[in-house]
Amino acid sequence: MNRLRRPRLILLAAVCLLTLVPLRAPAQDIPLFTSDFPPQEFAARRAQVYDADGEGFALVQGAPAPSGYTRFRQTNEFYYLCGVEVPHAYLLLSGAQRTATLYLPHRNEGRERGEGKMLSAEDAELIKRLSGVDAVYGLDLLGEHLGRFAQRAQTRVVWTPFSPAEGASMSRDLAIRSVADSSSDPWDGTTSREARLVEQLRARFPQFEVKDLTPTLDQARLIKSPREIELIRKATRLSGLALMEAMRSTEPGLTEYELDALAKYVYYRNGAQGDAYYSLIASGPNAVFPHYNAGRRVMRDGELLLMDYAPDYGYYMSDVTRMWPVNGKFGDWQRELYGFYLECYKAILSHIRPGATAAEILKEAAADARRALTRTKFSKPIYEAGARAFVENIERVAAYPCTALGHWVGMATHDVGRDCGPLRAGMVFTIEPALRVPEEKVYIRLEDMIVVGEKNADILTAFVPMDIPAVEQLMREDGMLQRYPRDRER
Repeated sequence: MNRLRRPRLILLAAVCLLTLVPLRAPAQDIPLFTSDFPPQEFAARRAQVYDADGEGFALVQGAPAPSGYTRFRQTNEFYYLCGVEVPHAYLLLSGAQRTATLYLPHRNEGRERGEGKMLSAEDAELIKRLSGVDAVYGLDLLGEHLGRFAQRAQTRVVWTPFSPAEGASMSRDLAIRSVADSSSDPWDGTTSREARLVEQLRARFPQFEVKDLTPTLDQARLIKSPREIELIRKATRLSGLALMEAMRSTEPGLTEYELDALAKYVYYRNGAQGDAYYSLIASGPNAVFPHYNAGRRVMRDGELLLMDYAPDYGYYMSDVTRMWPVNGKFGDWQRELYGFYLECYKAILSHIRPGATAAEILKEAAADARRALTRTKFSKPIYEAGARAFVENIERVAAYPCTALGHWVGMATHDVGRDCGPLRAGMVFTIEPALRVPEEKVYIRLEDMIVVGEKNADILTAFVPMDIPAVEQLMREDGMLQRYPRDRER
């Protein structure tokens, strides 16, 4: 053999050998489990499911692996019960034995060498200690264990969520819409993963009676624990800071998406894991569309700007809205309409308290709004008509048999749960009434986060300016976008 070729062949053989021998994953410092909740809190949540299960059992399906270069985010329902953030995981809860069993994929050493340590079925003892579950098995054993339940259980009832799971930047309403769009497409026809799981359970185990676990989970999530409220408070804090920085940075000539970029910086710089929902940044006439999200319009002098945006912080959301003048100073008509709206809006906030129903609060606020309408002089008949319609809508909503002040907020921006009774400690919600003058495409709306306590209601967003002088003063300060100009070659 040519002596010059021998070293090359030896090197090639060594490289091939290294590719065949598994390499140990390098040392890492990657958090494997949440530090936001102790295992006892997850156990208390599971106990509510045991109570509802009776002698049956519940099966909850986790989120699948993401399809692109996207960080994995667990579904709200699965995370709420165990905190485990692993794709394709299942949680089996036995009501009779009051035990929780996790089923996870087996270790993928090749993926761990590239992405870092991931929890798997081989980490059973660690996972039991972190999450408080009673047992951990490989996903391949779930079918066998379900079969044993079908043979031995005295009550063959299996509970599983029927409603679509909430994933990243998702509330139940949009999850349902997404499934409806796919299922009604004649070239798609895809149903939800939850519906497919129900079909498989019924096909493989016809002796099971499959029931909907969604109402149980929804009611459990309605009342927030102190730790949950702290996460919501942090998400709200970040939302408010982003809105205030947007006020400082707003000026004619900016494009709406530039404020989206600014807010994202504030969120991610402070530990958010994503958006609670897509940013609603609407200048001028775009505000008449409550969920306008294109963000492509250039802001103009003399217009109002609406910004409604919040982050996902540790699986908990917020929802905050403010409005301000693009040029930094409210014009005459803006002061007139916004000022009237603000007086009525503050009346609603002032009456919110534990022990009162939404109907009682709205009736009291409507009386205040009616008095404000009587003493306010409007410069145009259409402004007075819009203000009158606004007050009449508050009165109309107050008369509904089961009305609400706004919507719940928690693990979803439009959070789950239904309750028509008096406000109770641990409830978290927003108010967001809107005043419209359709003839001039005027839309005015604010939104604040409220946490109900034992003795009072805490307005988490009180630090975010809404009064006209405070907004104008803040807008006179230098903004981040002015210190970091856009690329001239865009």
